[in-house]
Amino acid sequence: MNPLVEPSQLDYQLPPFAEIKNEHYLPAFLAALDDHNAEISAIVSNPEPPTWENTMEAFEASGTALTRVSNVFFNLSGTDASDEFNEISAEILPKLSAHSSAIYQNEALYQRLQSVTAPEDEESQRLHEHTLRAFRRRGADLSAEGKTRLTEIDQRLSTLGEEFRNNLLEDTKELAVSFTREELDGFSQSRIDSAAAYAKEIGREGYVIPLELPTVQSEQAVLTRPDSRARLYEQSQQRGRKNGDVALEMARLRAERAELLGYANHAEFVVEEETADSAEAVRNLLRDLAPAASANAAGEYKLLADAAGTEITGADWPYWESKVRARDFALDEDELRQYFPLNRVLKDGVFYAANLLYGITVTPRPDLQGYAEGVDVWEVKEEDGTGIGLLLTDYFGRPSKRGGAWMSSFVDQSHLMGTKPVIVNVMGITQPVDGEAYLTLDELTTVFHEFGHALHGLLSDVCYPSFSGTSVPRDYVEFPSQINENWAFHPAVLANYAPDLPQRLVDAIEAAKQFGQGFGTAEYLAASIIDYAWHSLSAAELAKIDDIDAFEKQALEDYGLNVDHIKARYQTRYFNHIFGGGYSAGYYSYLWAEVLDADGFDWFSEQSDLRAAGQRFRDLVLSRGASRDYTAAFTELRGRERDIAPLLRRRGLGGTKV
Repeated sequence: MNPLVEPSQLDYQLPPFAEIKNEHYLPAFLAALDDHNAEISAIVSNPEPPTWENTMEAFEASGTALTRVSNVFFNLSGTDASDEFNEISAEILPKLSAHSSAIYQNEALYQRLQSVTAPEDEESQRLHEHTLRAFRRRGADLSAEGKTRLTEIDQRLSTLGEEFRNNLLEDTKELAVSFTREELDGFSQSRIDSAAAYAKEIGREGYVIPLELPTVQSEQAVLTRPDSRARLYEQSQQRGRKNGDVALEMARLRAERAELLGYANHAEFVVEEETADSAEAVRNLLRDLAPAASANAAGEYKLLADAAGTEITGADWPYWESKVRARDFALDEDELRQYFPLNRVLKDGVFYAANLLYGITVTPRPDLQGYAEGVDVWEVKEEDGTGIGLLLTDYFGRPSKRGGAWMSSFVDQSHLMGTKPVIVNVMGITQPVDGEAYLTLDELTTVFHEFGHALHGLLSDVCYPSFSGTSVPRDYVEFPSQINENWAFHPAVLANYAPDLPQRLVDAIEAAKQFGQGFGTAEYLAASIIDYAWHSLSAAELAKIDDIDAFEKQALEDYGLNVDHIKARYQTRYFNHIFGGGYSAGYYSYLWAEVLDADGFDWFSEQSDLRAAGQRFRDLVLSRGASRDYTAAFTELRGRERDIAPLLRRRGLGGTKV
């Protein structure tokens, strides 16, 4: 019996991970493809006149088996990659791409969908518009020749994306940095033990620090030796050694696809489905903020160099920033993290805040098994005990796991399908050798951030799976997650999970909020600019580009962002968000959503009843997914249109005119 072929019999259809073997995936994929083809054929050949139920809802409900298999396989390929997984991916991805293209270019299906009339409710109306737009964007209106070329492009992009991810994972493993004990000066004994354990795990001598996804590595703030910081920083930037040609080909193919579909470039293609008004509006935001961010970062650099008594490099920046933060704000991150043990943060902080705001409870389910050692399963319930769904938490790094932090789903909520959500949060925190893991401020914020995404999936209350949870535009999906970050330092929440945190450190955290924003904004804007530069060009313009480093440098200069000693948060060759993930021409979305977050949290701060405010946020935002207009939802929540001023104040850019 193949455990992937039929729906799981476990609670909430949690996949039976203990029963699933690698040899099950390919047969399950092939069977699911056949099932989906049969379902599409049944819709098209239905002798009854097209109706909403026998056409649109039948199409929306089709492909359940394929979704089930894909969700398991692609979630685990990100958390526990292996050569066997890569081989399966290489075989199945072109088939999946061709299958999808065939559906969206099926003229009879397209005509039948066009002929039905949606019910008058907003969600149904939006589903009809969304589905027909998806068909058009996948080539339904193209000529036969155009459809063939589009299918070729989509298949090639699918293969290249997987190649980019695999190359990056391979480099991330190989380039993990080896150190001697003396070179780790500044590390606590616990962190030294973890570095020794990681070295042993990957078969090396001595001590090894694995690389994190961004350019700057968090340990640069701790290592006292400049040569150790420099090696870590430089090694980080060597990743993606095979990805230059992959990224160039992907950018060119995306531009060709956009032009084939009638768009000027890939950015124009992407922004059509975002909440931003236009690609030019995004460019204007980046251009407007870049000079102020550059000026702030330059001021920060001078402050840090003065503290160091000499010029510093990008490798030294985080170290001296931590020293100045400790000096000027009495904020010692090593001291601070002792108050943030992961388990207490999660139970008494993250889950407590969710109960405070939304009335939900999160309790362990030790009877249910995760997909790897250290993956915990939790059940989420309403105040009256009604089950909402399951949450899986996978917080510790391992060599098989790709870098970064993310939320995903194994099962999506849908009234049409009768399903409740099964959500997963993933991070790459260093596994302690013995005892509790203690979080840095960045890790603390990330735990709250990813649970914000989880709430978006868990509290979904929609009919159609296409609109469930986080199935919203990229520049809106970060709104709930970034809102949730704020609760990490809300007095009522902080006091519950860090009751022993001295008031002087609480005051220091508040006082230091804007410190380092010049650096943080500049490195983020640099990555966003690189993304938008690649995707704002035509195929002909991209054909002339062969020097990636020169292209990046020119793009930053064109936008007025050229700060010495600050590299982009992600550079092209290891920019997994845009070449290995779904954020192409969309990395700006974190900033766009932060406008909503800063303004939205101001609204929360104005409310006297947090439970009532949380319920309103749940009703208008978290539960609605893509089932209603996003701008209307925010305007109803805030009582007016969004305002960028709170974001500018938060980032120390209050004088910037946007």
